[in-house]
Amino acid sequence: MQGHPDPSGRHFGHALCDAYARYASDAGHELNTIDVGRLGFPLLRSADDWKDGEPVPAIREAQQAIAWGEHLVIFFPLWLGDMPALLKGFLEQTLRPGFAIGKAARSRMPRKLLKGRSARIVVTMGMPAFFYSVYYRGHSVKSLKRNVLEFCGFSPVRTSLVGTVEGSSRRAHELWLAKMGTFGRAGT
Repeated sequence: MQGHPDPSGRHFGHALCDAYARYASDAGHELNTIDVGRLGFPLLRSADDWKDGEPVPAIREAQQAIAWGEHLVIFFPLWLGDMPALLKGFLEQTLRPGFAIGKAARSRMPRKLLKGRSARIVVTMGMPAFFYSVYYRGHSVKSLKRNVLEFCGFSPVRTSLVGTVEGSSRRAHELWLAKMGTFGRAGT
């Protein structure tokens, strides 16, 4: 899933996503790609719409792609300390009750309807990844992992933080592209 809101494909996160997909495909993994920046969908405005609203066709297609897959990889840039608003809106639209979570059982916790799938979160950022992890404690990535993906049943959820993207050398970029290739080949 490409979560960059700019559909031009000119960002390093797009190159990382392309490398992952290319190596995964070459290794025989079947793929579906969701490019959030190219989709048209409204933002949710109420809890009732989230619970009972009918998803638009682009969201239904994305749900089908997620349901079909065994592993989800989400690529996005860190903007103002979090994922871009368009990706957040997409996840709110897509991970609805009845698709991602089911009615609560005796434990009162909703059922995790996307169990049996794993995920990887790949975040590009301008600051050093170590600084984001230590000073900011990776709060937004932890929230996406725990409060969204694991809440819906994804496990394990791995993370890759790609820091200092704009200030890195060509060699550093090549190393990250190779690392995405390794993850793609392995399907992790």
